[in-house]
Amino acid sequence: MKQTSHIAIIASTDRALVLAGTIRQSLPDVAIFSTRKDIPAGVISIDTIGSFLEENFNQYNAFLFIGALGICVRSIAPYIKDKNTDPAILNMDDHGYFVQPVLSGHTGGANTLARQVAHILGAQAVITTSSDLQDIWALDTLGKQYAWKTAATAPLNTVISLFVNNRPTALLLDVKAEGTIWLEKTKPDFVTVFYNINDIPLEQFDLLIAVTFRKYAVAIPVLHYHPAALHIGMGCSRDIEADLLEVSVLEQLQQQGLAAEAVKSIASIDIKHDEKAFIALADKWQIPFYTYTAAALNECEVPNPSPVVKDKLDVYSVSEASAHLSSGNDGWLVEKQKITVSSGKKHTIAVALDAALERRAQVAIVGAGPGDPALVAVRGKELLESADLILYAGSLVPEELTHYAKEGAVVRNSASMTLEEQISLMEEHYAKGHLIVRLQSGDPSIYGAIQEQMTIFDEKGMDYFIVPGISSFQAAAAVLKSEFTIPEVVQTIILTRGEGNTPLPEHEKLQEMARHRATMCIFLSATIAKNVQAQLLEHYPPETPVAVLYRVTWKDERVFTGQLQELAAIIRSNKLTRTALIIVGAAIGARKNRSHLYNPEWKHIFRNQKTKNL
Repeated sequence: MKQTSHIAIIASTDRALVLAGTIRQSLPDVAIFSTRKDIPAGVISIDTIGSFLEENFNQYNAFLFIGALGICVRSIAPYIKDKNTDPAILNMDDHGYFVQPVLSGHTGGANTLARQVAHILGAQAVITTSSDLQDIWALDTLGKQYAWKTAATAPLNTVISLFVNNRPTALLLDVKAEGTIWLEKTKPDFVTVFYNINDIPLEQFDLLIAVTFRKYAVAIPVLHYHPAALHIGMGCSRDIEADLLEVSVLEQLQQQGLAAEAVKSIASIDIKHDEKAFIALADKWQIPFYTYTAAALNECEVPNPSPVVKDKLDVYSVSEASAHLSSGNDGWLVEKQKITVSSGKKHTIAVALDAALERRAQVAIVGAGPGDPALVAVRGKELLESADLILYAGSLVPEELTHYAKEGAVVRNSASMTLEEQISLMEEHYAKGHLIVRLQSGDPSIYGAIQEQMTIFDEKGMDYFIVPGISSFQAAAAVLKSEFTIPEVVQTIILTRGEGNTPLPEHEKLQEMARHRATMCIFLSATIAKNVQAQLLEHYPPETPVAVLYRVTWKDERVFTGQLQELAAIIRSNKLTRTALIIVGAAIGARKNRSHLYNPEWKHIFRNQKTKNL
């Protein structure tokens, strides 16, 4: 059993004890041991390092020796057994210059701990493992990082050697999850990504890494990472033998090329809640066993309903329906199979893939932000990096944003395409299970023309979602160094447009909006600036501040300021016709008036006491 303190520091000089104390202040669960007799409070005295390790080598997750490396090596030598079970061993000189992992750099976490200690002390972490030095994946710990089970068709050291020597490697991603997205983003240059085993020219590669629920037997070494992805639904004869059931299930998985390591759950009808074979299998495989009522099972549409089962159990399906309910997936990797085991008893089995891991097509409507590629949302950038197809309006979105695209992605400027042509292209990629990014200027919800696209997506049953972006009116506030809501002056922002080819509702005419004298952000109206000015002057004073921003945050951004009575002249004299945003209101450049939020006299739930001005 491990000790409460997970890290043991062995320090026997004055300088070493000082360093150990500093480390303990920053890292939890640290115990300090010393062979010295005159030790400070909080340090545990030991007779010899050897006797201490003999009793405690397997009781701590990590040992940090502060002193000569030779002492460390000779001390641990008698107790080293296996990289998968040995604790992390580190050594540091007692001046705190260098921290070096000695054992279990990856598996035991010595490399990570060395970096932590180095940060605390301002020391240099001396990392010698090849994958760390190359900044490539540590294959021996990658599975653990994402709770994937690991299985290789060749010795793991052989696989790692191929990888760290940068041999051509195929990465097959049969599922889509947080870990696979990270792998795509961080893949080394010698790794090529595939999504279907049949697309891989195996003769061109020396290694296959597969994140999968399947087993692959090919001519080159395969490193399988198996996420918990498969849900097995079963029915059976009462008291079927547990060992025979397990053998049968394993045979079925093997025949279908599925990995037992990827099984996430088993499920059945609730009258089987006490079926010993199901319980034993779930316990042995350390997975949950779910049961569902007949009513819940009958709500599922299945490919192989059984009138016989309906007569016996009042349900049309047990195996397929329970696999469907536990997986959340409308499809099955294995439809119902009927098996008779050697004792003569029977069971059915169906297998479904966890819906959350299924690599399926999606359309992401992504807000590009105002123009500067650095202002796209982090989520939007990640989608651009992962997309198989990127559609963007080149007249409104900088082409630089598409530079985030991965190698092999299709990037198309939609400026010259009709909506029908865009949809046709998206359908082509959707049918292949691709990720499609429709890149919209600013925020998609503001004059983004996405409603007509979503209507078609709904009609065609295409899955889509929206990623918001920074609107140009928000970027304008930043460029103008203005807050658009000023206490006691203006507390409302109106986003609107002038009436051009697209008519405005009667109650939204500019002169009606102008009655509020709010901060008004007027889109798509540079060509009708004279009319806009006249309508606004019906209620705004002529000297009201105005700003016109052309392609705000783009490389060729231009900003013009003045008074409302000069608006049309500003736009005309600077020949602005497109991608210009008009801002009107007293908030532009305002520096007076103070909010209550940080007023020392103002109480709220986070600051109940009055404080004096400093």
